[in-house]
Amino acid sequence: MRTLPWKITAVVASLGLVAACSPTTTDTADGEVATAATVTEIALDSDTPEVWDSRAVHQIDVTYDEDDYDAMIETYITTGEKEWIEADVVIDGESYEDVGFKLKGNSSLRGLDEEAAESPEDLPWIINLDKFVDGQDHNGAEEFVIRSSSSESALNEAVALDLLDATGLAAEEAIATAFSANGSDSTLRLVVENPNTDWMERELGDGYMWKAESGGTWDYVGDDPDDYVESFDQEGGDDNYEPLIEFLDFINNSDDATFAEDLPEWLDVESFATYLAYQDLVGNADDINGPGNNAYLYWDIEDEQMTVVNWDLNSAYGATPEGAGDAQAGQGRAPLDGEALPDDAGAGQGPGQRGGGMPPAAGELPDGTAVPDGGELPDGTDLPAGEAPGTQAGNAAGGQPGGMETSNVLVDRFLAVDEFAAMYDEATDELQIQLYDSGLADEVLDTWTTLLTDNASELIDATTVQSDADALQARFPE
Repeated sequence: MRTLPWKITAVVASLGLVAACSPTTTDTADGEVATAATVTEIALDSDTPEVWDSRAVHQIDVTYDEDDYDAMIETYITTGEKEWIEADVVIDGESYEDVGFKLKGNSSLRGLDEEAAESPEDLPWIINLDKFVDGQDHNGAEEFVIRSSSSESALNEAVALDLLDATGLAAEEAIATAFSANGSDSTLRLVVENPNTDWMERELGDGYMWKAESGGTWDYVGDDPDDYVESFDQEGGDDNYEPLIEFLDFINNSDDATFAEDLPEWLDVESFATYLAYQDLVGNADDINGPGNNAYLYWDIEDEQMTVVNWDLNSAYGATPEGAGDAQAGQGRAPLDGEALPDDAGAGQGPGQRGGGMPPAAGELPDGTAVPDGGELPDGTDLPAGEAPGTQAGNAAGGQPGGMETSNVLVDRFLAVDEFAAMYDEATDELQIQLYDSGLADEVLDTWTTLLTDNASELIDATTVQSDADALQARFPE
């Protein structure tokens, strides 16, 4: 685990958008480094690759054979399979050949067709430097996830990841990047670490880690590991499903008394309470308890205990990422008071959500907002009384965007035990103070906003950045 609670560093005020942009800081008139008001500058952990220094806007350029690309897209459209192709990549001026390049995402690839594929710079990707060349890395980093964002700025996920780090839970690093594909214009994209064995060992320790797959089940279905590979993909450590299977057996089949008494032996319950509280406080309805089944499970070999690990925060603060078939331009804010939703507002989006970006306050349209002709909310969209979308209680009660009901056996059973529910309530109160009442979230947002405004003007207009920032800040819990 990280020994330092927080990684925010100085705002860069004079960094140019060039292929080799070395992270720097800005000197003030009196020679001191300019930082957010009360945030201490902390360097990256010694084991963290330098490329993840978020003080800079980085550059990633990918080139590949168009025939390979077309075949990969056709395979995905017709079968849903995501195939690797070989590509050449330049990262901050350093060139790498025979790199793995593959589509990454589930709902973010909804609607992908030949037309959308004509803008590869807008699609979600994973870059794996050592997929075809063993040991190839960039300053110690091997994998880069080009995220699908809910706005042009991706401020919601960037801020949420920094706040995750502040909780002491395992967190992925993130950087703002000028990304291009096969000679396209560069596009501002948030790039995040892919949790793999190296990340696991740095953040969590020696063990095994599995990613819960979208559409998978948390059911116990017997002792055969082959019956679990469609639900959980092993991402860290040696191939071993035995601890996972035993854990699923316990959480599904133990009686209530045994579950309440023995769960702390199986699971880091304090960490899990913090995880649930954090997801609520960043308004992420697409977590372990959401439609994307987004989580990793880490088994600590020494402690023989499971930890639930965060993944995928592009829905933080109630945002709705767009599918690949939708234009990304114009994302990132809630409708203004009195503004009508667009005629093409997608069915199944939550109230007030506008093809992505920040929706209005929980469960309500802004004053005067009109629903367009033919844009009735789908059946089941009404929120349960007293529950906001994004809360664990709201999720279990069907408070997901679009009225989608989801549940997770671990979450349901955990919150049904008074002792664990009290831990969750306490963690919520503590994180509210730590992340929001302290002003930390405002400082993190200001740091990212300044970085993009001062150093990404070739990629995104300053008024768009500020609009996204204002909409995001309005979603911070009070």
